[in-house]
Amino acid sequence: MGSTFGRAFRITTWGESHGGGVGVVLDGCPPGLEISAEEIQIELDRRKPGQSKITTQRKEDDRIEIHSGLFEGKTLGTPISMMVWNSDARSKDYEEMRTKYRPSHADYTYQQKYGIRNWTGGGRASARETIGRVAAGAVARKLLAQDYGIDIIAYVRQVHTLGINIDPISVTREQVEANIARVPDAEMAEKIIDRIDAARKDGDSLGGVVEAVAHNTPPGWGEPIFDKLEADLAKAMLSLPACKGFESGSGFAGISMTGTAHNDPFYNDGSGVHTRTNYSGGIQGGISNGEPIIIRTAFKPTATILAEQETVDVDGKATTLKGRGRHDPCVLPRAVPIVEAMMALVLADHCLRQRGQRG
Repeated sequence: MGSTFGRAFRITTWGESHGGGVGVVLDGCPPGLEISAEEIQIELDRRKPGQSKITTQRKEDDRIEIHSGLFEGKTLGTPISMMVWNSDARSKDYEEMRTKYRPSHADYTYQQKYGIRNWTGGGRASARETIGRVAAGAVARKLLAQDYGIDIIAYVRQVHTLGINIDPISVTREQVEANIARVPDAEMAEKIIDRIDAARKDGDSLGGVVEAVAHNTPPGWGEPIFDKLEADLAKAMLSLPACKGFESGSGFAGISMTGTAHNDPFYNDGSGVHTRTNYSGGIQGGISNGEPIIIRTAFKPTATILAEQETVDVDGKATTLKGRGRHDPCVLPRAVPIVEAMMALVLADHCLRQRGQRG
């Protein structure tokens, strides 16, 4: 059950990083939506490895195959099955991990949960699992854009101690894709690229923050109490590999404000009700209010590093381990399309749930 996400717009991902392939089954997509493999491939190309010197050098084409749910370029309303074949796995790089646990990775915890684990690569804990999320997210994006004009833009806001101060509402996709770091500030992007590359050369890794904005989400999406919109967004983001934190709206910064400063005053300009500020991040009472939805997701430094570290083996005996294989020195640039995909999946799910309630 842990591999399924969503209610009305529901995905189940499958596959391991060094298995035959990875994929997703998407159920609940309405019929008649025009979507092509080429549109989905655009998002997978933004996620795939080997994009630049600051990402893992594993070489995968990640060509999407659609096996069901589409006919003559339109969704049928039936389950959509999509997959990508693995072609550049190097399991020999992980031989030492057969008997040793990587610090801060999922090796030990998977062994404790299941009593067995796929020690080649990261198994299900690998970010390669997110291929299915991005493929399904591309379908969700098309649905949201076509029916509501919703546009989701994520970008790298901070890496290590380097960050940008920018109005998230002003960021464009063109700015994000203008550099390999996906930082919408050319000067800071170069500094961040140099910082990541230095960590790579040192065999180390860095974490950071991805910020995302959903424009044009209608008011009224979300459920009270346990299925609040930001609660589902938090679950979506915290389910991502290496994610350790989530904020919406003002987030933790709001604690330093008074209620007078933090409240978002309403006004009506004739086109509808709006708020003059957006500390709520587009969500109030767990339900969208029509303002841009703003979230931030924190990612830890990549667990597998090339420095020798203290660990234990499968018998609990003290030993050391130096990481091998090909890994991102910083997951942030490739996390951008994954964050966008998960945001789209949550909004598509709540979109269909709202339709079911109010038509």
